[in-house]
Amino acid sequence: MKLSNSIALVTGANRGIGQAYVAALLERGASKIYVAARDTATLNDLLKTDRRLVPLPLDVTDPDQVAAAASIANDVTLLVNNAGFAAFEGAISAPDMDDARREMEVNYFGTLSLTRAFAPVLAKSPESSVINMLSMLSLVSLPMAATYSASKAAGLSLTRSLRAELGAQGTQVVGVLAVQTETSMGAKLPEPRMTPQEVVTDALDAIESGVNDEVIAGEQSRGIHRAFVADPKGLQAKMSTRLPQSR
Repeated sequence: MKLSNSIALVTGANRGIGQAYVAALLERGASKIYVAARDTATLNDLLKTDRRLVPLPLDVTDPDQVAAAASIANDVTLLVNNAGFAAFEGAISAPDMDDARREMEVNYFGTLSLTRAFAPVLAKSPESSVINMLSMLSLVSLPMAATYSASKAAGLSLTRSLRAELGAQGTQVVGVLAVQTETSMGAKLPEPRMTPQEVVTDALDAIESGVNDEVIAGEQSRGIHRAFVADPKGLQAKMSTRLPQSR
């Protein structure tokens, strides 16, 4: 899919990887970008940078807002499911299951809800794509982020099913797997961390080259992925030593 003259919607566009997607899409010639956030006031500085940006209030866990977004942004050709939530808690040591439910609501059900809503919109375009921001924790579980890992594993399985179903209408579906990145969320994980630009560059290059698969974004991610492919149980054993911190 060519990104020049594309019309994109980026969720979680007010910071981190979402902002990096917006900047890169502008550089690649997108004609319009709907920048979505729960609180559009957080987009004020970003909106000053380019007239092609259109603010869109969107909580991906709110069915009414999702339906409204699909009605307003009915010309989208690229959907970037970037919004995410991570509590960085253990499955047992967490005080309750509230954050685990929120992780699934945002990271899994939010992606499913938005993609379902926009599938008919994407079907109208000769070229259309979906990018789902996943994580290397889709493949291995990190006990200090146990329920986040579970939500991203669910997201990976969903992405593969979406790819199969949306293939009939010609919509490309890319799942982006990355390790810790220099964002407010990634700052809770150990260094070294990748830049958001590394992740976004690889993701958008994949879209433009016609990849319809998972993309391992960034050299640091590729190093971890090589270790996973060589010895998945060994890598999981290493990750399993990173337990939640006692309160």
